Amino acid sequence: MAEKQRTLLIVEDDPALQKQMRWAFDGFETVVASDRESAIAQLRRHEPAVVTMDLGLPPAPDDVSEGFALLAEMLALAPDTKVIVLTGQHDRENAVRAVGMGAYDFFGKPFEPELLALTIERAFRLHDLQAENTRLRESQTGPLSGLLTRDPGMLKVCRMIEKVASAAVTVALLGESGTGKEVLARGLHTMSPRAKERFVAINCAAIPENLLESELFGYEKGAFTGAAKQTPGKIETAHKGTLFLDEIGDLPMPLQAKLLRFLQERVIERIGGRQEIPVDVRVVCATHRDLKAQIEAGQFREDLYYRLAEIVVDIPPLRAREGDAILLAHAFVQRFAAENGRGSMHLAEDAIPALEAHAWPGNVRELENCLKRAVIMADGNRITAEDLGLESADEDLEMLNLRQVRDEAERRAVVRVIARTNGNIAKAAEVLGVSRPSLYDLMNRFGLKKEN
Repeated sequence: MAEKQRTLLIVEDDPALQKQMRWAFDGFETVVASDRESAIAQLRRHEPAVVTMDLGLPPAPDDVSEGFALLAEMLALAPDTKVIVLTGQHDRENAVRAVGMGAYDFFGKPFEPELLALTIERAFRLHDLQAENTRLRESQTGPLSGLLTRDPGMLKVCRMIEKVASAAVTVALLGESGTGKEVLARGLHTMSPRAKERFVAINCAAIPENLLESELFGYEKGAFTGAAKQTPGKIETAHKGTLFLDEIGDLPMPLQAKLLRFLQERVIERIGGRQEIPVDVRVVCATHRDLKAQIEAGQFREDLYYRLAEIVVDIPPLRAREGDAILLAHAFVQRFAAENGRGSMHLAEDAIPALEAHAWPGNVRELENCLKRAVIMADGNRITAEDLGLESADEDLEMLNLRQVRDEAERRAVVRVIARTNGNIAKAAEVLGVSRPSLYDLMNRFGLKKEN
């Protein structure tokens, strides 16, 4: 079945230009309107994702008041619709005013159909991303609903967390800082039989070494100067629940030995105490460090590693999660705009390639902070690359050629499937949903040789 064409509403009172635009944009399902009343009727009937509109509309085509009234009504009725305003070539003041009201972009008349088509295509792409973002947020109501992703690698991590949640095993979450390790740990606890008990977290890197032992194991009254009363530690506090040891790679060697003894015997002794206290707790740990390299360097106990890492979950960094940076950015914009009373805000055209080009060494935490700052500091309702503090990364127009985009997507799919089927052409063709001759044609076109 052919893919349904996307609906484009053209608001233009000049019949000749109306006809020209319908012909130029025949790749979309075009509907037209010539005045404010018919435009609103078409908007309600077809719910177009993108609208192009002239500001000069009847009954006074030389005055922009009717156009601005229509723009305001459209944005109120369909805030997710992307409106591209057409103005006179030198009418920058009204163009800026329209964008400030919430229009997606503006274009000067007369316009080049190819360039306007490119802007329309980008508007559709943004609308699709935001719709997918909304769909994902609405569909994710479980324990991992705080983790927004559509990356296959990250979805695999989520499924793995779901599988091990009910098992009585120690889980090690390995990944860079800011990748969502605590979100996953809390989700694991919520899905476990211990969900009604406490989730206790401690960051081993954030507490000075001389205080960490008392934080973990607790102390008796008079055990040291300042120990005015008996105080249970984090391990004891988490009894019957889950203990999350964040940044376990920073745990000092003396405490590694004491933690190992607890994991082996499931009893603790408070500092200054002589009584062994049994503790029933599920341990989940996390670190951004390479524990195996630390073992080689003599900085981490190998026996402790195997006690902690009964199940290892490797979390991919944000830069390796295809499409997630933009997906998360849209979600953060909506969230922080609502929290700060900024109304409807969206990412400007130059912001998306800038977000995609940035490496995000701080991962999701860095992205979240970046968008929070941008929402607060942006002057209008559009967040630009400058607002984000990122260098503009304009997309190469040639790379937006649909044929090249399709070819690249097909090439990547063929390479991945052939690799996963270990070069079995029959199996690869079946997975890709094409015939074997078609697959051979694709391989020849992309310069891929069949392994002997």
